[in-house]
Order: sequence, then C-alpha cells, then structure tokens
Amino acid sequence: MDRELIDCRRCPRLVAWREKVAVEKRAAFRDQTYWGRPVPGFGPADAALLIVGLAPAAHGGNRTGRMFTGDRSGDVLYAALHAVGLANQPTATHIGDGLTLNGTRVTAPVHCAPPANKPTPLERATCRHWLDSELALLAPTLRAVVVLGGFGWQALLPVLADAGWRVPRPRPKFGHGVHVELPGERNTLHLFGSYHVSQQNTFTGRLTPDMLESVLAEAGRAAGVLP
Repeated sequence: MDRELIDCRRCPRLVAWREKVAVEKRAAFRDQTYWGRPVPGFGPADAALLIVGLAPAAHGGNRTGRMFTGDRSGDVLYAALHAVGLANQPTATHIGDGLTLNGTRVTAPVHCAPPANKPTPLERATCRHWLDSELALLAPTLRAVVVLGGFGWQALLPVLADAGWRVPRPRPKFGHGVHVELPGERNTLHLFGSYHVSQQNTFTGRLTPDMLESVLAEAGRAAGVLP
C-alpha cells in the first residue's frame, strides 16, 4: 500500500504545490533533496496504536518523506512519544535517523502537503481510500487511536464506521482528552482526541507537553502497548 501511495497524483492542486515547494525549497534546506511526493504512514504494520494527524508539512514530511519528521510539530510529537515509552528516541530529523516506534503507527487523512496546511473537502475525500486501506490492514491488531485535531477527527469517524466499529449517533464531538469506546466486530477501539501539535497550539500554550503525554500514555495503555 505504501509503495502505491507514493505514486498517487489524484489531486492536481496538491501535486502542483508539493512539487513547487520541492523545487523552490526553504533557504535553510536549499542543499537538500526534497521528497516532494505523498508521504506514507510511519510505523509497524501490526500496530496496536494509531496516531492520526492532518497532512504533511511543506518543509517537514514533504521534505524528509516521513510523517511529522523535520519540523517543529514533529519535534513536539516524537519527544512526547519518547517520554511515555512509545518511541526509542525523542527526535525525528530524517529517514535513517534510527527512530522506531513501539507498537505505534503515525498517519494522516491527507498524504500530500497542502497550501497553507488546509486541504479542501474534495482533497480529503479523494485521499480517503488510503485511510480506508490502512485501517483495514491494521484492524486485526488495532486497539486505540489518537486523533490530533478536529480535521483528522472528522475525517476518521466515517472511516472507522465503514471499517466495522460502531460510531454513536450523534457522532462524538472532538475535544482534547476526549475518550470514546467504539465496539466492533473484532474488538473495542479506544478513540482519543488531542489538540494538534501545530505551532499555533504549542507556542501559545494551548497544548503543553504534559497535556499531550497524558493522552498518549492513556492511549498506549488502552492499546496494551504500555503497562
């Protein structure tokens, strides 16, 4: 699935933007070769915990080719994952930096970097089949999901429903620290919400390391990855 995903060109606006950024580059990275393609999920294929973001950053994942790698949002996320025991190191700088995740996979509902970090509803819908496929592959082992932000929450709920988990009506609202149990054919899935690790949230103190670590630790225990 990951090999097929990186060749996707279904969204003209996103294709044009990700490739434009990869050529023009940011001055600090002008000597680097940008990935400039869709960014696949990162982590084991038998993960018990899934973390769902929004989309790759133009000079983060779109540069490095790995989710939440090479930008400040990733610095916050992987430091928190390491702090609670879900990653072997607190930093994520590039593919091949030695980072591994403990029973955890990181993905997004949109796999290409969008202008202004804002995918359109059509782009989210077009990219959805990759999330459908990823959930289907993870379903036998998946026990918990942490969704970073309202965009991912809205994108994921219908995917979970179609994958066989029973999502309540009305649908649960997103919020930091929200925890919803979704019964399913194979198992009950624990769904958690957290504010996104964007600079807008972390720089203003809306999301602190302690807040993020608390949600990740609870989700790790619900998934059976942490004691």
